[in-house]
Amino acid sequence: MTAPRIALRDITLFERPTAFVRPFRFGSVTVHAAPQAFVRVELDVEGRGVFVGASAELMVPKWFDKRPHLSIDDTVNELRQSLAIAKDLYRAQSGFITAFGLHAACIGAQMQACAEHDIPPLAAAFGPAEIDKAVLDALLRGLGTDFFSGMKANVAGLTSRLAPDLGADDIATFLASRERLPRVALRHTVGLDDVIEGEGGVADPAENSGARYFKLKMNGDPEADARRLTRIGNALATLPYDYQVTLDANEQYADLQALCTLVDRLDKDAALTPIASKLLYIEQPMPRDITREQPLGLLSSRSFIIDEADDSWDAFPAAKELGYRGISSKSCKGFYKSIANATRAAAWSAQGTPHVITGEDLTCQAGLGVQQDLALGALIGVTHAERNGHHYVDGFGFAPAGEAEAFLNAHPDLYSRDEDFIRLQVTNGDLVTGSLTAPGFASGAHPDWTALAPLAVPQTKVL
Repeated sequence: MTAPRIALRDITLFERPTAFVRPFRFGSVTVHAAPQAFVRVELDVEGRGVFVGASAELMVPKWFDKRPHLSIDDTVNELRQSLAIAKDLYRAQSGFITAFGLHAACIGAQMQACAEHDIPPLAAAFGPAEIDKAVLDALLRGLGTDFFSGMKANVAGLTSRLAPDLGADDIATFLASRERLPRVALRHTVGLDDVIEGEGGVADPAENSGARYFKLKMNGDPEADARRLTRIGNALATLPYDYQVTLDANEQYADLQALCTLVDRLDKDAALTPIASKLLYIEQPMPRDITREQPLGLLSSRSFIIDEADDSWDAFPAAKELGYRGISSKSCKGFYKSIANATRAAAWSAQGTPHVITGEDLTCQAGLGVQQDLALGALIGVTHAERNGHHYVDGFGFAPAGEAEAFLNAHPDLYSRDEDFIRLQVTNGDLVTGSLTAPGFASGAHPDWTALAPLAVPQTKVL
């Protein structure tokens, strides 16, 4: 089908504070709270009228930009400014265009404008990523169709315009082949400060929600990481069922030499067998700049993926040439790019060497954030995903009770009531996707807009 054309009528940006019930430490930062951004768009769907769409995402400090001279507030303000710049660029587009055409028309100017504010590409992509989700939500509502049916028909008009390594019809053909995964397994993240043994530890079902997959954070010191992974492996070995693990260093390994030391321990240290024998891949071990410069060499015999280094449309092909076999999918980096990368992974795998696209996002909170990213993974074939933002935030956090009730009523398979709280419902270690087929982008409810504060955009340059 020909992709419908749309025209933006308005974009409004909001935020809400989100407090963590326990600290989350990754890399060199410990997070106790973070604001959640919300986007509301009014979209004219040609020939159908004006519809409202929405998106939400936690503005995580010190992940998009880890430069040590920046404070936590600096890095959150970068994301606010990324949203504000994108809002102006998107609203400046006149006339009717496809949803993806709108993204493609703005992304170059977004990167340039953010660079002038010393905002790095990963943070620069945050603003368009959130607006694109809200635009698609409004488009699907205007068409009266769900995310999976709409994307299968490519109603966004996604092309290889920004991915010239792909053929003209590759993405549309890939989308046409997709079927919704009915369940996506939860991969439980073990932060650097999380309890390992005993009650409240990694093998405690009250903490891990019955997960069969575990994502283990590392701090970049191969010896310290080996000791900690040994403890985690001993704890996981007590599980009454099989499990698999992934490792994530969040750019903390300084160079290939340190990384080789870790891999050597995984290969040779019998104490690490409970981890090494269950290991699927190692995620973003080195800083993004070093990642782009250094081929993995002999390490490429193992499965490594990039995450923070995924800050452009050509990042995956470049990483592939360096020996990486996968890339993460995150709505906060752009769902159009995730679909293009999934298309690439499928094509390269068909040539004989397996390549993967994975789900790596702990920060998707109850409501729009977790639902839209879950739906994206279920579309592109992500069978298990890092998905325990609920482990660090209690239910819907500071959202009003009526908002939480609306999401529970619209998605009774995804949430459940626990006394006075409505929380994400994990079923036998999985999240189910049945109710994500409501018209729109995976949500039968929207936030209570009256309970949100305007986005606190800095009045001057971030830095």
